[in-house]
Amino acid sequence: MEKKLLNILFGMSVLSVPFMFKGKKMRETLLVFFSKGVLSTLVDAYVVGTKRIEYPVRPFPKIFKTNLIYDILFFPILSVIWVKITYNDNLRNLLLKSLIFSVPMSIGQWYFEKNSRLFKWRNWSIFHTFGSVCFTLFTIRGFIGLIKKLDILKNNQSLDEL
Repeated sequence: MEKKLLNILFGMSVLSVPFMFKGKKMRETLLVFFSKGVLSTLVDAYVVGTKRIEYPVRPFPKIFKTNLIYDILFFPILSVIWVKITYNDNLRNLLLKSLIFSVPMSIGQWYFEKNSRLFKWRNWSIFHTFGSVCFTLFTIRGFIGLIKKLDILKNNQSLDEL
């Protein structure tokens, strides 16, 4: 059952990629996708390395202790969606919309931890998942906010040079 779930998640993620990477903000989308993949991999490597979470069923189990489908495909795609729907939001709306992602992710991980072998929590809880999802979403959103500000500064300097 677990391998089938991972294959479905992988398939859905791969099928969604062409829809994620179209539009005017391609550079920012790629930055979100790859930076979230790096951040998720680092956080997950720490969490797995400190034996808080274990992934009994995962791709390439002899090579990786983390689940690559989550870290470098699924979570980055969700972050791309989140950044796109919050791109021009104020802090209040940003916080509210973050709940649309962090609460279902937390509940989903809790459910699968109880009913499958995809996750095994040791020193971990639904609240840790909620916090880590929020942390990574806001870190990536802050990174994109910084990129936007740098672009504005760059464009203003270009206008001053004219």
